Amino acid sequence: MTGTRRLLVLSGGHPYEAEPFAELLASLDGWTATHLIHPEAEAAVASGAAEAADAILFYDMPGYSFAEGRATTRAPSWTYRRAIAAYFARGGGAVAMHHAIAGWAEWPEWADMIGGRFLYSAGEVHGEAHLDSGYRHAVQYDAVVLDPDHPVTAGLPPRFPLCDELYLAPVWGAMTPLLRADHEFVRDNFYSAAQAVAGRMFSNADWNHRPENAVIAWEKPVGAGRLVYVQPGDGPAAYADPNLRRLLANALAHVAAA
Repeated sequence: MTGTRRLLVLSGGHPYEAEPFAELLASLDGWTATHLIHPEAEAAVASGAAEAADAILFYDMPGYSFAEGRATTRAPSWTYRRAIAAYFARGGGAVAMHHAIAGWAEWPEWADMIGGRFLYSAGEVHGEAHLDSGYRHAVQYDAVVLDPDHPVTAGLPPRFPLCDELYLAPVWGAMTPLLRADHEFVRDNFYSAAQAVAGRMFSNADWNHRPENAVIAWEKPVGAGRLVYVQPGDGPAAYADPNLRRLLANALAHVAAA
């Protein structure tokens, strides 16, 4: 992948298939990518790796370790937090994709930057108590364009099919909704993340999660820059989807122009 714009890609903390993801990155014309994987990525960003980037793609879920049926969390280093805040303060732009909405559970400002939070255990988010979030793999659904005049949705059909994982999780704040899933975001259609961590996959027993917003892509301001969150992107089928590739390419071009 060659180009004049510099893309910093962060991954790690959540499993994914490396070769198909690399093919997705290679499809992005006009970008030269530097791909950093946690835990080394945290130290590299703290040392200035984001300073020269024209855009950042967050495909990471750092700050967790999973063992013995529970998730242990930690906050990022102060120098990492300072580097990310400084990047947005000077007008830097980013795309956060799929499981990035779960990253850094002990850094509330990160959830505010994204405008949402996927929780692996019950806790407080944006001043409200929430149960652990929900997940559902391999959902067949249509993505519906909400703002056809937005640069991020340019060239997309009004609705298009996807097969991907969806999340039942809170979102908030001033944002421009871009896509919604034609799917009911209610408890019966999802499974409990906390129960999955505890070894009970595909269970929602005694888990009475409230309904959530069906928006799956949005844009919002962060500092002097902007961030686009794209929930699709769980695996190879999504990586290869031409509409998702167009969405990602549009989003990166848009945030880099901030």
